[in-house]
Amino acid sequence: MSSIENHTRPRFVRGVRLQRDDIRKRHMLLFPEGALVLNPTAAAVLELCDGKLTVGAIVTELEERYQGANVGNDVHNLLSRLAERGLLMYETA
Repeated sequence: MSSIENHTRPRFVRGVRLQRDDIRKRHMLLFPEGALVLNPTAAAVLELCDGKLTVGAIVTELEERYQGANVGNDVHNLLSRLAERGLLMYETA
């Protein structure tokens, strides 16, 4: 698994987008080869992957949102898996 650094800024690669399915009340990550149904936590992480926020800022935002829950490892693991699948890229701050 690749190592994601806190100072990098994740964003979707071209052709990948996050979409809310209002009928089924869930988020999906859509990409040319298919789609992933996301749980609410994964959707919360990916909503913040705009290429502006760093991984560290995303972790801080989610820890505040979830009242101090330690989400750092989960965020890093999710982002690493999506990057390995070619769905996310990282820019250095």
